[in-house]
Amino acid sequence: MSMNGEYLRVTPEELARSVADPEWAQELADEIQDAQEENEPPPAEARHFTTHQTWDLLGFLLRRSAFPVDIVHGEETFAEDDDWGYGPPRYLTADRVRLAADTLAQMTYDQLIHGVDHSELAEAETYPQIWDSPTTLEWARDLFSPLTAFFQAAAATGHAMLIWLD
Repeated sequence: MSMNGEYLRVTPEELARSVADPEWAQELADEIQDAQEENEPPPAEARHFTTHQTWDLLGFLLRRSAFPVDIVHGEETFAEDDDWGYGPPRYLTADRVRLAADTLAQMTYDQLIHGVDHSELAEAETYPQIWDSPTTLEWARDLFSPLTAFFQAAAATGHAMLIWLD
C-alpha cells in the first residue's frame, strides 16, 4: 500500500463545517474524489488533487527552500481523533493558501532541485525510499506545475484547503 498526498479545496464555510464536523468533511472529500474519478478536470478546475507518492519529496524540497507554508501536511489539525489514512487531516486557511499560491508561482521545479544531491533524500529517509540515482529527483517534476495551478485556482476563489495522507 502506498501513501498519497491529498488536497481538497473548500470554501470558508465548508472549512468551518469541516472543523466542527470532521465526519462530514470526510464524506465531502469522498464524494468529490468519486465525482472527479469519472471526469478528471484540469487542476485549475478541480476540487481534489493528489501528489501521489511524491508528497514527501516535495515536502523535503519545499522545507529546504524555506517555503513559508506547509503545503504537504497542512498547518492546523481539525480532527485529532480521526484518521483519514495516515494520521489526522489538517488544513490551510484561505490566507495561507493565497501565500502558498503566490510563492509557488515564483518558483520553478529546477529551482527546487538545484543543488540537491539524491543521497540527501536517502539520508533523510524520504518516502518512498527510491533515491538511488540523481534522476529520481525528476520524479515530482510532472506534478509541480499542476499543484501550483491547483493552489492558484484555490487562492483566486478564496478557498481554504484540507490536506491529508491516504
